[in-house]
Amino acid sequence: MKNSRAINPSHWAIHSMGACVLAALAVAAHAADPIRIGVIAESQAIAGASIPQAAQMAADEINAAGGIGGRKVEIISYDNKSSATDSVNAFQRAVNEDHVNAVIASYISEVVLALEPWAARLKTVMITPGAASNEISKAVHADYERNKYTFHGYLTSAALSQEVCDAAKELMVTGYGMKSSVIMSEDAAWTKPLDEGYEDCLPKSGLKVLDHVRFSPDTTDFTPIFNKIEADKPDVIITGISHVGVQPTVQWKSQQVPLPMFGISSQATNSTFWKDTNGSADGVLYQAVSASDVAVTPKTIPFAENFKKRFGNYPSYCGYTAYDEVYYIADAVKRAGSTDSDKLVTALEATDWIGTVGRVQFYGRSDPYTHSIKYGKDLSGLMLQWQNGKQVTVWPTALATGKLAFPAFLKVSAAN
Repeated sequence: MKNSRAINPSHWAIHSMGACVLAALAVAAHAADPIRIGVIAESQAIAGASIPQAAQMAADEINAAGGIGGRKVEIISYDNKSSATDSVNAFQRAVNEDHVNAVIASYISEVVLALEPWAARLKTVMITPGAASNEISKAVHADYERNKYTFHGYLTSAALSQEVCDAAKELMVTGYGMKSSVIMSEDAAWTKPLDEGYEDCLPKSGLKVLDHVRFSPDTTDFTPIFNKIEADKPDVIITGISHVGVQPTVQWKSQQVPLPMFGISSQATNSTFWKDTNGSADGVLYQAVSASDVAVTPKTIPFAENFKKRFGNYPSYCGYTAYDEVYYIADAVKRAGSTDSDKLVTALEATDWIGTVGRVQFYGRSDPYTHSIKYGKDLSGLMLQWQNGKQVTVWPTALATGKLAFPAFLKVSAAN
């Protein structure tokens, strides 16, 4: 019979204690790991450039305040060059190689729609700061278990069209007695539901829709389009433009098109737009979720001013949302006590965050726009106008910092 080796109790105790120490060190090391947020954005685009800048600014502020439970927030940025393919490659790299815990991605709907299946496959939280297509959040509603990792951190096209109609009723119909309109939108995923919304709510707001013009985002000569619109003799042009902006605005001014442009112009939200258009933006009216001249919340103006000090210009609309998103992702990690994706989804669904754009909450599973931010009195959006080189909030009345003013070539007069 072979002799069995006796186990020295003291050796066992030392071994166990060593294992415990190693485990504790591993836990401590994990706890000290940064919270990694990937930012996939159109870094060279007028509207998209603000996304990584604002995200980094938020992370720096959080870290300066001690981080989240001692953990730093690390932003890892990827320039997608406005390409869906490059965005998918960046998303895969962010998750598989850079081990991000969440992703903030793009203001282009086609890009976000291409990434949504990858968020599902890789089970990674993704929030868009600026894409609008209804289909983003509708996909979450249609197949929640698969697509629950996607959050729509901006207004849907349906909400955007309603906001523009609400503003048009007060500013254009009541204020200037306007009765007719032509819709002018770029041909893109986000504008299809936007235009459907326009066609439904503009007549209810008092503006008959005389025509509906959709143009390629590659259009360089808008002369035929403006000539066609003028021939219809509307009172106002209702816009849905994001990938373009400079060219139609410059040509609107150079051709002295006597009709106001009112609606959505994403590029106009960036304070560089005046310089980009050589002042042709004067009089242009555009929708936004926040602005540098109005305290939508106590956080709005301080963020805008600090952003300008750091980057030389005020942020575009998706700069405000990207900044807020870093904060409420970090808050969700804190509340969840984890970066586990499923736990993070549950925490994000319970988000109730006062950000720069208003009170951020998400629609629930029973709503057709599941995981989109709620549109209403706590986050109702704004209408701004470019006036003499400045962005002036003109709607809603309670937040307005100025009144409408139009350049001389626009043939408009206030209602009696």
